[in-house]
Amino acid sequence: MAEPGRHSFETVSSELVYEGAIIAVRKDEVRMPGGNVAPREVVEHHAAVAVAAVDEHGRIALIHQYRHPLGRRLWELPAGLMDLPGEPAQPAAARELLEETGFTAAQWSVLADVALSPGFTDEVVRVFLATGVAPGERPPAHDEELDVVLSWTPLDEAVARVFSGDIQNATSATGILAAKLALAGSGEPRPGDAPWPGQPTAFARRKAR
Repeated sequence: MAEPGRHSFETVSSELVYEGAIIAVRKDEVRMPGGNVAPREVVEHHAAVAVAAVDEHGRIALIHQYRHPLGRRLWELPAGLMDLPGEPAQPAAARELLEETGFTAAQWSVLADVALSPGFTDEVVRVFLATGVAPGERPPAHDEELDVVLSWTPLDEAVARVFSGDIQNATSATGILAAKLALAGSGEPRPGDAPWPGQPTAFARRKAR
């Protein structure tokens, strides 16, 4: 058996279990240290983007949105899927910000890349910091977006709501805390067009076939 941390986890076989509109589920057989082969179920998902948009008054844009898997509304950062073929992450984030809030932003940087639940899904969300916000022309909303409520919330209040448990969305909690640190000078965001080597691509490739 290889020294811990040196094993190559070979996928021996892979079977598509389900393919839907926004996810696919596959079952992989993976060779483990010691020679055992174990099944691993993987949910493939589009890459996604989220935006910590902070205005000149130090307020962050939060939306109250219904999330059907949980059966309730959550306070979140504006976010969405990168489901347009070939679309780079930053323009996708600008599109989502405009669609969900009706605002644009002049300056963009990368705060964090969040692997949401790497035990079973390849979904990763890139979280941007957006400043220089201004009203834009919001496109027509549909489905859950018709019910979205926008709140420009003082950033310190949003941080407190993460710690109180009022904000539970993992990407939003990460973005809020990272935005606070970055704007306080305690962290250095990456450029808005920074490389994203961990961007998930399996589902996009599958849908393109």
